[in-house]
Amino acid sequence: MIETVRYNYRIRPGVVAARELIAESHRCRFVWNEAVHQDKSWLKPTFSKLSKLLTAARRRNSWLREGSQVAQQQTLRTYARALDESFKIPGRRRPKFKSRKTSHLSLEYTRRGFRLRDGRLCLPKGLSVPVVWSRELPSQPTSVRIFQDSLGAWYASFVVQRESEPLPTVSDAIGIDWGIRTTATTTDSAHDLPYRGYRKRCAAELARAQRRMTRRHRHGAVPSRGYRRAKHEVARLRKKAARQSSHDARVWAKRVVVAHQIIAVEDFRPGFLAKSSMARKAADAAIGQTKRELIVRAVRAGRTVVLVQPAHTTVTCSRCFARTKQHLDLGTRTFLCTECSHTECRDRNAARVILAVAERGHTCVDDVRHLQPSSAAVVGAV
Repeated sequence: MIETVRYNYRIRPGVVAARELIAESHRCRFVWNEAVHQDKSWLKPTFSKLSKLLTAARRRNSWLREGSQVAQQQTLRTYARALDESFKIPGRRRPKFKSRKTSHLSLEYTRRGFRLRDGRLCLPKGLSVPVVWSRELPSQPTSVRIFQDSLGAWYASFVVQRESEPLPTVSDAIGIDWGIRTTATTTDSAHDLPYRGYRKRCAAELARAQRRMTRRHRHGAVPSRGYRRAKHEVARLRKKAARQSSHDARVWAKRVVVAHQIIAVEDFRPGFLAKSSMARKAADAAIGQTKRELIVRAVRAGRTVVLVQPAHTTVTCSRCFARTKQHLDLGTRTFLCTECSHTECRDRNAARVILAVAERGHTCVDDVRHLQPSSAAVVGAV
């Protein structure tokens, strides 16, 4: 089976090339903001209408003509796609203005806007950037996205097609419950994802770097070299912890997908934890990133994924499916059923309930489906 994936590589542009890439990203940001401005006057600006406005703007403005038309058109295409998703997906916000200070540098080129020649990435306006080829491309790329991370490093993300490796046929199922003490508690303890606490490990070093950055900051003055070094050190520590969490999520998700055909996932949204006392630990656990990595890998591998709403999964018994009457605070980690006296780890019991809900409706599941947990829905599932 052919699948479309992204291959990321490090690029090392020179001083002149980096300056031109930054200038090009400012032009694309200007085009994005103009599209947002048009959105306020029209009900729904389409890509064709925005393209006509871009052609007229490039005819009038010489500053826009200095940049690549392909990158600017891709910016409008990305904006139109984001606008369509805001209308189709409930809760999705419409695109907003991009600030020069907070927006990330990003450029996208289609096949007619770049070339690969002698191991270098050739872009419009005579730019040639060396690429660090850590691995070979499986096919000719159809598009490339150039971006810069918080450390100032440049990357090129190529969209290619490759043959997907078939996974072994299995019939096992697994239920996953998200938490803070243990990031992912499953029905099988061998597949649990423990909480590593990478940000907590570097908290002291990060605090020293932040204090150093604060001491060297002067309001209204040009940032000094020491301030830039301290700011870079803060970004490096944060990036290190994020990479460690991302690596654990990828390894764990691959292991779960390979061994199970039905994956029942608690549809837990950790956004509300940002306003609680557990905000720092919840951010360190990276539940949202781990959940997204698991779903993407499972759908790509052809596994069945069921998203179960988290309501009442904690207070439902996994043996008799009776809902307990007692209140379970966060400090209570053991579940005790008042009907059948079943005792089990609170998160493990919730994972078994999530799996029971998924197995009850798995005959109608196509890729990803949402199910509401209830006592009547899970009776007789296991």
